[in-house]
Amino acid sequence: MSTLRDLLEEHTGLGPSDIDHLTRLAGDWQLISDLSFADLLLWVPVETGDVSLGGPAFLCVAQVRPTTAPTAYQDDQVGRVVGGAEVAHLTIARQQGRIWREGDPVWYGDTPARHEAVPVRHRRPDGETSDVIAVVGRDTNLSTARTPSQLELNYLTSADDLAQMVADGTFPPQRHVGETTSAPRVGDGLVRLDGSGKVTYASPNAQSAFRRLGHASHLVGEDMAALLGRLADDPLEGSDASTRILASLRGDAPARKEIEVRGATMLTRALPLIPAGVPIGALVLVRDITEVRRRDRALITKDATIREIHHRVKNNLQTVAALLRLQARRVNAPEAKAALEESVRRVASIALVHETLAMSADEAVEFDGIVDRVATAAAEVAGGEVPVRMRREGTFGILPAEIATPLVMVLNELLINAVEHAFNEQSVDAEVVVSAHRFRKQLQVTVADNGIGLPADFSPTATKRLGLQIIRTLTTGELRGTIEMRNRAEGGAEAILEVPLSKR
Repeated sequence: MSTLRDLLEEHTGLGPSDIDHLTRLAGDWQLISDLSFADLLLWVPVETGDVSLGGPAFLCVAQVRPTTAPTAYQDDQVGRVVGGAEVAHLTIARQQGRIWREGDPVWYGDTPARHEAVPVRHRRPDGETSDVIAVVGRDTNLSTARTPSQLELNYLTSADDLAQMVADGTFPPQRHVGETTSAPRVGDGLVRLDGSGKVTYASPNAQSAFRRLGHASHLVGEDMAALLGRLADDPLEGSDASTRILASLRGDAPARKEIEVRGATMLTRALPLIPAGVPIGALVLVRDITEVRRRDRALITKDATIREIHHRVKNNLQTVAALLRLQARRVNAPEAKAALEESVRRVASIALVHETLAMSADEAVEFDGIVDRVATAAAEVAGGEVPVRMRREGTFGILPAEIATPLVMVLNELLINAVEHAFNEQSVDAEVVVSAHRFRKQLQVTVADNGIGLPADFSPTATKRLGLQIIRTLTTGELRGTIEMRNRAEGGAEAILEVPLSKR
């Protein structure tokens, strides 16, 4: 499905700034749709060459349905091309540059609907207002028409003011950095202010949101800027909230603001009302986000606790490795000394994973850095007798902790085995390559060397060596994967490990 930008670039000659304006309009027009109780359709004129359409044709490039009323269209209208009498209201709005509200209801199947057309202009960076660049169709489902309530009358009045601002080129406002959504929405709570900043209407949800902040009396007649300044726990936060309300009354569109009062949190968004360029007040959208922020704080605390646990586990593992290292220095038996040194490396490899998790925001790690550090440590085991070069190809990417911990142990054992057993005194240019290839739901890892290869009687299942037993147990058990060890045609040996990445 083509995006709005794709459709505009393909079917119109609009410039980048006009396309950006229409994209922002489609990102913010849910507000007008909900206030209007109507579907909004964005139409652009197109040349089709189809004489059957009978005159100018329009293409629907975007559509939004109201959350406050039934839709006028059961089918998606995006991509539809219409012409003739069906677009007469769009043609008039575009040619005359005014909002069209005349005409009788039309029928879409069994659904009666009222047509309106709003020309779209754009206030360009140089301050000039563009010609009409598109038309917004505002189509209301009349099947449930009845005498409007006070809420509906205030919604419709506010919608008309915003529609006029669309025609003037002053809506939508520029979006502030970091604001990726248009929340709060109309249904969360709406307050309308007059030109002096006094509340003329507050929806029931808005009244409830302020009641949770400790304001029990009715909002109508209150000075909104002064009220927010009084309610906020932090005087500076209250002053900032008041300043934003006053800015909206002057015609600016300030960024959203959160107000905290005795453990309750409310998100506010102030929008200026300046139809025909005359400031007449503002709309303040509010939403009680107390539970959302409480859950956010709980998650932050949980994440911090988990990271602290990983940090302490890493410290404990490093302590265990240090004790084993001390013990190895006091042991005279070569076999016991080698076993303790192997245990030190195994414990250190697990500590690497926990060290990375302690710095991660979630239970996942960037595995490439861990592999590089394990490979460097394994290369040092070779000492100076046969220098071994380690190299990594491909990327492991980000892996969850339940895969990263056993996988690092398996790779540590494979690399140590390659360093200790794949080369002899005659080996030159000794190299071990770790290759990683991620598929959609699978990770394939190859550890290959250019050494002397595996013995003819080698059997990974029959061996009694602890390292190979660890590899086999972790691969088939913890990782639910498979491993194959074999000689390479060009010389040396390789171990091919396949691990599923899907959820367990």
